[in-house]
Amino acid sequence: MNFLFSMWDFIQRQVLGMEWLNLLVGNILEKIGLNKATPLFAGIQFFFYDVIKITVLLCVLIFFISYIQSYFPPEKSKKILGGFQGISANIIGALLGTVTPFCSCSSIPLFIGFTSAGLPFGVTFSFLISSPMVDLGSLLLLIGVFGTKIALLYVTLGLAIAVIGGTLIEKMRLENEVEDFILRAKRVENVDIDIPELGLKDRVLYARNQMLDSLKKVFPYIIIGVGIGAFIHNWIPEKWIIGILGSKNPFGVILATLLGTPIYTDIFGTIPIAEALLFKGAKLGSILAFMMAVTTLSLPSMIMLRKVLKPKLLKIFILTCVVGIIIVGYIFNSFEQFLV
Repeated sequence: MNFLFSMWDFIQRQVLGMEWLNLLVGNILEKIGLNKATPLFAGIQFFFYDVIKITVLLCVLIFFISYIQSYFPPEKSKKILGGFQGISANIIGALLGTVTPFCSCSSIPLFIGFTSAGLPFGVTFSFLISSPMVDLGSLLLLIGVFGTKIALLYVTLGLAIAVIGGTLIEKMRLENEVEDFILRAKRVENVDIDIPELGLKDRVLYARNQMLDSLKKVFPYIIIGVGIGAFIHNWIPEKWIIGILGSKNPFGVILATLLGTPIYTDIFGTIPIAEALLFKGAKLGSILAFMMAVTTLSLPSMIMLRKVLKPKLLKIFILTCVVGIIIVGYIFNSFEQFLV
């Protein structure tokens, strides 16, 4: 058993966390003459280490996740979801979101397709919430930064928000609060269509193309996120972070949620910011609430959703997500001592 724990610790620190890479970058910077004791050295080390680490993990993870996703094209997903009812359908919808490596804006076209197909309303919203907030790639990256317990709890509570949020929205019977072009679309009984089977070569090619396409879309946000993280890590005074997001501010989770809402990036861009905030002493719940808000409620995705949802339903969706994220943040703050 000790051997298994040692192996997992090695995987967590050296494979997912890539601690060896951090040392390598530091050694290279020393050899080119940078002073190790300066904030500039630490900032450059943080930047190159995190950019390389996240990019490598992103490519590997997106490739394997996309390969898995090739077994669940939209047509097949509609057929799978159409066979479930009630809360079990919402759970399946939320879980399906975990195998779609999309940001919130990329999830919306699938949400439109599911809604147009007449799938249960709660299912489509459970998918819409979970898809950007929780995926297999984010789980492994979170393990590398925060550890196994925090990563698993983050994913579990993220899925809980998706399932509960979808269930509540369905119970309100707001089907008429979507735009008319959705209501006029075909219903679920028309989803039963032939789905072409892909061979191994086709799946690998699909996974490679998805990886490259995702990298092109995400890489600018990785650069921005790591840049912000490096700035926070080395130049923002620790007392400022603690004052805003630390334990002495009871509204830290709420402020983090509201701060993250208008920002547009995905979880790969928010992780370096979260890592820097954690280093500076921010409360864990505030950090994870910020990450959830950024990935789920970005301003561009809300603008896109407004094309699909009428104002009343859009407000209820935002309120449901915000309340869920704030509750999760305070749960993490309450149990932080047992998790770190």
